[in-house]
Amino acid sequence: MAITVDETNLKYGVLALVLALVEVIRDALRLQAFKRMGSGILTEEECERLGGALMDLDTAIEEIKKEQGIADSVQAVRDGLDDIVDDVVDR
Repeated sequence: MAITVDETNLKYGVLALVLALVEVIRDALRLQAFKRMGSGILTEEECERLGGALMDLDTAIEEIKKEQGIADSVQAVRDGLDDIVDDVVDR
C-alpha cells in the first residue's frame, strides 16, 4: 500500500501527486454531475455548461501532463491511491 512518487526529481513528483489528486477530485465532480443531470435538477443549459467545464478540465490536465512529461508518474500515483482505497473498502 504505497504511492510511488518520482524521488529523482521532487518537483515532478510533487506535481504528479497534485495532478493525481486533481484527477480524483475531477472524477468525484463528474459523478456528481452525472447524478444531477440524470435527476432533472439542472436545466439543459446548465448541463451543457457543466459538461463543457468538465471537458475543459480534462483538456487542461492532459496538457499539463504532456507539457511536463509526467503522465506515467501521475498514473503511478493514481494506481497507488487506488490500491489504498481498495484496501480501505475491503476492510
